[in-house]
Amino acid sequence: MTKQPSRRRSPDAAPADARPPMAIGHVFLPATAVHAAADWLETIGLRPIFAGDEIAILELRGGTHVIVTPADSPPAKGSDAPFDLMVDDVAATRRLLAARGLKPSRIRHGRVHASFRLASPDGQVFSVLSSHAGDRTV
Repeated sequence: MTKQPSRRRSPDAAPADARPPMAIGHVFLPATAVHAAADWLETIGLRPIFAGDEIAILELRGGTHVIVTPADSPPAKGSDAPFDLMVDDVAATRRLLAARGLKPSRIRHGRVHASFRLASPDGQVFSVLSSHAGDRTV
């Protein structure tokens, strides 16, 4: 049995705004080299907001900020990144990242998403997924 989405909206939500009333504000990415991680995130398409010696802030679509901070210890090479990324056109994104000298994996087609994997400078692996939002406003 599939649960139907609730029709309740936040009382503060504008009636014409079809987006969900909540978003993720910040996600954290510990990195052994903050500047290298920030440069890589910018290369794959995030918008730079701030870069300092001990912290970098980049923005995803929807306004979520990725906060890059110094890692206490290097992550295990090949380990999964702490979050994945979603794009509208996974094939075009893969081609763009390959043209930028990155080495995305082949695209895999699953039941819900098409996806590829991409290693960060620290060797953590990000999954880049096709969007499942359809034509809903997000």
